[in-house]
Amino acid sequence: MIRFDELISKQESIAVVGLGYVGLPLAVAFSKYFKVIGFDISEERIAALKKGVDNTKEVEPDELKKASINFSTDPKILGAAKLIIVAVPTPIDTYRRPNLRPVINASISVGQNLQPGSVVVYESTVYPGVTEDECVPILERESGLKCGRDFWVGYSPERINPGDKVHTLETIVKVVAGQDKETTELLAQVYGQVVKAGIHKASSIKVAEAAKVIENTQRDLNIALMNELAMIFDLMDIDTLEVLEAAGTKWNFLPFRPGLVGGHCIGVDPYYLTFKAEALGYHPQVILAGRRINDSVGKYVAEKTVKELIKRNCLIGHARVGVLGLTFKENVPDLRNSKVIDIITELSEYCLQVLVHDPLADPKEAEKEYGVNLLAFDQLTDLDALVLAVPHQSYKNLSAADLAKLFKNPRNGVLVDVKGMFKPDEFNAHGLSYWRL
Repeated sequence: MIRFDELISKQESIAVVGLGYVGLPLAVAFSKYFKVIGFDISEERIAALKKGVDNTKEVEPDELKKASINFSTDPKILGAAKLIIVAVPTPIDTYRRPNLRPVINASISVGQNLQPGSVVVYESTVYPGVTEDECVPILERESGLKCGRDFWVGYSPERINPGDKVHTLETIVKVVAGQDKETTELLAQVYGQVVKAGIHKASSIKVAEAAKVIENTQRDLNIALMNELAMIFDLMDIDTLEVLEAAGTKWNFLPFRPGLVGGHCIGVDPYYLTFKAEALGYHPQVILAGRRINDSVGKYVAEKTVKELIKRNCLIGHARVGVLGLTFKENVPDLRNSKVIDIITELSEYCLQVLVHDPLADPKEAEKEYGVNLLAFDQLTDLDALVLAVPHQSYKNLSAADLAKLFKNPRNGVLVDVKGMFKPDEFNAHGLSYWRL
């Protein structure tokens, strides 16, 4: 097996497979201490990285340009590495089933170029058992090598929070697990070189896989509770955020808030766990109930917008509704699994004219992924309603007066603030009907 001293002395290389939100920051951090290869199947992505451009904005331009990384789209380059880290996406399909194709394809490429003595580590979020039961057979088949004799595997779940400049790779405790004690110790040494918050050694790969998948399942369920409470309180004509502010004065009250739950983690990971559970004959109830609630929020917000318009005697078939924000969360350009599209789709089904703006999203990607034509901010005019879907900082910098100017008739307009960016009182002077989740 490859030794730590061979890596730290740069006699041998570390390869990172998949250079997205997880892989790129990892490769950049490792490049400060190790010889690093960065592999991705996207020629466009590699070309941009070679120019020092990170479209995900997870790595600062100066930091990327200083990083010594051998970027490539040629899988043969993986043969030059003895520690290979797989950090590809693990999405779900249209039927909400795990789509392991990216991690399977990555395993094929790694296996075809795997050298004796290598260690392969997976960071992709999966259900327990994928690394050893799904990936190892592929690596063995493609390489002709035997796991545990010729190469070894490990798992270290990613904990990247896109757009978060405080909780970063270096400041979050890193969980590592190898198929044996020696592999675990190697991973602890390697990751410990860059992660200053500490290393947690899990007892097995399956424990580490399970830990990752429940981290986001727990968040998903807590947010689902807040969303359900928001729907109940709305029927009671009670402001949810005021309730949460009052309840939050108790020392052990958890500070979760209602909202859209999308992205490539919280809105996806629970389905990996429930898929495996159902394959074993257990039918989860609480987890899937939370998923149903969170998946319904976009539709709920759209229907609430329509109802508020009707209260204002607006002709629905002629109404213009602006939507601010399309990415799955604030201050990031990531459009994957954004639930804002649920709002847009539902509004469109009511024959409303929907105009969408997002300062961070790539217009080409928005068109390709969702068929949404992003407009310039100054094109959002003569609105009857405005949905503040994603609290980007640029939107928070706007005042109530700025938003009122977007309406055809502010005193007959509807403003829906999904994340509660503003306070209701700010809009009273403008006559806008203000509602928040």
